[in-house]
Amino acid sequence: QVQLVESGGGLVQAGGSLGLSCAASGRTFVSHAMGWFRQAPGKEREFVAAINWNGGSTKYADSVKGRFTIARDNAKNTLYLQMNSLKPEDTAVYYCAASLRYSGPYYTPPDLEEYDYWGQGTQVTVSS
Repeated sequence: QVQLVESGGGLVQAGGSLGLSCAASGRTFVSHAMGWFRQAPGKEREFVAAINWNGGSTKYADSVKGRFTIARDNAKNTLYLQMNSLKPEDTAVYYCAASLRYSGPYYTPPDLEEYDYWGQGTQVTVSS
């Protein structure tokens, strides 16, 4: 059974930092793109960041560019998201996702439809 399990969420003050992890089990995703999405109450799930199979290519939503960093450790089958300079508008449930599709070595899909596996989510709350 394939599972993606996020951890590291919590409550932080504006301007603070949090690091999220996503551990994959049941299969390896070392050859596949992975990403982070988030969903705030009453809003649709939105793209945050994506990373290609070997970590050499990344993509970020404009709202987090310069503040968030996505990374992966294929030896550990784990995806990371380092979040700095957090803002109250970053408050959401954060989800990691893995794509089984392939569109070149630099594939970093930003669309929900391009992902095949999802974690259960971890809550991030940023207080003002």
